[in-house]
Amino acid sequence: VQIMTNLTYVSPFFIVRDLKSSVSFYSEKLGFELRFIGPDDLFYFAIVGRDNITIMLKQTSVDVKPSPNYTRDEWARWDAYISTAEPDTLFDEYNSRGVVFRQPIRNDEDGLRGFEIADPDGYVLFFGRPK
Repeated sequence: VQIMTNLTYVSPFFIVRDLKSSVSFYSEKLGFELRFIGPDDLFYFAIVGRDNITIMLKQTSVDVKPSPNYTRDEWARWDAYISTAEPDTLFDEYNSRGVVFRQPIRNDEDGLRGFEIADPDGYVLFFGRPK
């Protein structure tokens, strides 16, 4: 008997310098909603999301710095691949919100159509789909 699993999504977990500015970027620029922030007495952890996408953000000690993948290896371009059926529409939405793109919408050499955005801590998000 084969048991079928149902994995529905994955949530990247980013260490951030300033939780407030990170939450602000994701909500104001990318249209994500704040799904959780806590603990109640000292905010240092948040979950932001849009549709089925969630990203966890945590502000730790000043000694622990954000570490985007490309800072450790130039071939590791992204910290998150976010699949979207309509990358052109999303690009237009983000462009109208004044988002600065690391890479504008295009068909790339990996057979994908999409764009890249870097968040305030340098984490690179790719929004796209196969061509």
